[in-house]
Amino acid sequence: MLIWFLPLFLLFLLIGLPVFFGLLAAPGLLLWLNGQEKDITLLYRNVYNGMDSFPLMAIPFFMLAGELMNKGGITIRLVQFSQALMGHLRGGLAQVNVLSSILFAGLSGSAVADTSALGSMLIPAMEKEGYTRRFAAAITAASSVIGPIIPPSGIMIIYAYVMGESVAALFLAGIVPGILVGVGLMVMIRVTADRYDLPAAKRVAFDGVELGNLEKWVSFALVRLNIGLLIWVIAPLPETAGLMTWVTFLGALAVAHALMLALRTQVSSEFRTICKRSIVPLQTPVLILGGILGGVFTPTEAAAVAVAYALFVAFFVLRTMSLRDLPDILSRAGLTSAVVLLLVGAAMAFKTVVSLSYAPQILADYILTLSENPLILLFLINLLLFIVGMFLDAGPAIIILGPILAPIFTDLGVDSIHFAIIMSVNLTVGLATPPMGLVLFVAAAVSKEKVETIAKAILPFLAVEVAVIFLITYVPAISMTIPRLTGFAN
Repeated sequence: MLIWFLPLFLLFLLIGLPVFFGLLAAPGLLLWLNGQEKDITLLYRNVYNGMDSFPLMAIPFFMLAGELMNKGGITIRLVQFSQALMGHLRGGLAQVNVLSSILFAGLSGSAVADTSALGSMLIPAMEKEGYTRRFAAAITAASSVIGPIIPPSGIMIIYAYVMGESVAALFLAGIVPGILVGVGLMVMIRVTADRYDLPAAKRVAFDGVELGNLEKWVSFALVRLNIGLLIWVIAPLPETAGLMTWVTFLGALAVAHALMLALRTQVSSEFRTICKRSIVPLQTPVLILGGILGGVFTPTEAAAVAVAYALFVAFFVLRTMSLRDLPDILSRAGLTSAVVLLLVGAAMAFKTVVSLSYAPQILADYILTLSENPLILLFLINLLLFIVGMFLDAGPAIIILGPILAPIFTDLGVDSIHFAIIMSVNLTVGLATPPMGLVLFVAAAVSKEKVETIAKAILPFLAVEVAVIFLITYVPAISMTIPRLTGFAN
């Protein structure tokens, strides 16, 4: 009887019951009807146990860092930087929308935050430049799904927690797929420029953009430090120790400084100012990934460091925040984190019934009767995940389906990290799919456009994202190259 937990859960969703309550009510009711009242206590105890995890602490920290960065005026700096790079192309603001989503993903890791923050700024700007509101809302919703793919990613933290994978490996595996989704959307914008009569290319002029003295010197130091470290790490230098290590590092810094002086003469002062204004916020993902890769701190510690860096930047470098802003920021981050963690806790409790029902074994046997060819099975699972993503948020879907599906495909020879990326990207794209895609409703609220209208306009961009999903599925190197090169995967 317990095997009916999933249909009952979907029924609860269809009648409008919130996901959290559906995740608890469906298995609880079935346990009661099955005469397993004692297991109901275990079910609800697992809500707390599911949240009581050190790795999951990264989620509220990353959300708080994103709120601090957004409140501190970071979003406008990333948008201006994107405009400086791509604003002169045909359909420039649409291209800027996609690039801003890629950059913003490294700060928030959330599709909803991306849609809300960037949409409220770019959708009115695109309308003013001659774009239709439905097109502006559609490209905002489509590009926002990049947020949970590029690190730091909340859903990958959840997947790693549930399946016992390395958070760092999943973060690294998500970089190329996230960028690939963005590049695909940019190509589609260019292809459909004539069809949608997108505005002609023109140079973007920035008037009155200034750079504070402290920010100027911080940006100066960060650029040279990052480039110098990169040269020092990848250059074929002889092994050194002690004083010679510092000498070679200082030499790398000198080379970095020379490169920047050479580039200085090739661009305008306005472009340099815009780039300098973006250095401080873009240091956040560099700090997170660099610290994890260097073994300096764990992903959870990296999230705490990101919060400390965001506070330092907002209060002392940019000076765009005051103590009066903190209560509101903490409140928003706390509420968002509470929702996510409650869903995780409920989903972990839900997982208890999954194991009691022997659903993984039953589903595995059924799937293997369809075909023993991993390529065909991956195609079928992609279809399943795409449909699930239309109705269920990525986090709960991963916790429910991950333990069921992942062992099947790892036994068939699919790398566990590769399958994690397939699942994460597929479910994330589902956030922008009708009829229940969450970011569609957020985009509709921001743009004041009907959901149905946005759903129609987003279809060409969804086609690109689906194509990227299958490309990721059947070309494992897209996901696995960086983790393997860095030693986080075999």
